[in-house]
Amino acid sequence: MALFGNAHTVDPASAQQDFARLLGQNEQVQAAYLLIRDTILFTDRRLILVDKQGITGKKVEYHSIPYRSITHFAVETAGTFDLDAELKIWISGTAAPIEKTFTKGVDIYEVQAILTQFVAR
Repeated sequence: MALFGNAHTVDPASAQQDFARLLGQNEQVQAAYLLIRDTILFTDRRLILVDKQGITGKKVEYHSIPYRSITHFAVETAGTFDLDAELKIWISGTAAPIEKTFTKGVDIYEVQAILTQFVAR
């Protein structure tokens, strides 16, 4: 499914090690998802979008979104013919949401629960 650009689950402990340089002191990865070359990290403090750019992927943008900046979010579950689930996140000060697509195998309810845990504080 990675060929279609859909995210799949990554072990949080593995993501913790792979992205240790991005994390603050005692910051913990709660969940992680891989989207071809890009990665989505949910930590206990923020959402981190890792966007590998260019043909080689050597240029990388790290987009850090504190949970307090998220004004609202929406999830759309996978259906019978629509095999992917979608996450939309609105950030204060921007009109258009950030959109990410997940494979049917990803528990989109888990993604929603993680966001709810941190955004609704």
